[in-house]
Amino acid sequence: MAPTALVILAEGAEEMETVITVDILRRGSVSVTVAGLDGSDVVKCSRDVLIKPDEALDDVITQKFDAIVIPGGLKGAKSIAESPKIKQLLKKQESEGLVIAAICAGPLALNSHGIAHGKRVTSYPATKNDMMQGDHYTYCEDRVVVDGNIVTSRGPGTAMDFGLALVEKLQGKEKRAAVASPMLYSD
Repeated sequence: MAPTALVILAEGAEEMETVITVDILRRGSVSVTVAGLDGSDVVKCSRDVLIKPDEALDDVITQKFDAIVIPGGLKGAKSIAESPKIKQLLKKQESEGLVIAAICAGPLALNSHGIAHGKRVTSYPATKNDMMQGDHYTYCEDRVVVDGNIVTSRGPGTAMDFGLALVEKLQGKEKRAAVASPMLYSD
């Protein structure tokens, strides 16, 4: 059975981080559900690109996913960081030892919801100070940081690295290489 991933989409999400991550995961034979934080209607992203979620988050929130992915885009990330239902979802995911991934401003949700304390993380450079509040993390400036089941990344320019890191986490190094090669991607 293919691993599963839930990508949470909120208004103001960074479209490159969302679409590239979803695309790479699907190329890696991961069954991806894009769920709208506020329903299944079209979501206007940070650069006015419109994306239609597969489902409303409320319709899939009780399902178990091997990975939960939080794209960046400051407005979208802040909505996710302020959502009580996302807090419950992430707490459950963390307690079950499943993958939680966030890119760009997305890691702000980890901090606000008390997720991944003691782990190494990264984020968009402008959110570094926010991530360091409370001294819960070891902050790194690598393109992608994997610490146990927590995967974080820096921004739009690292979205391919982020997606491939998730494929490797969920499907192994061989699958990562099989996805990267036909895209003419090299580390």
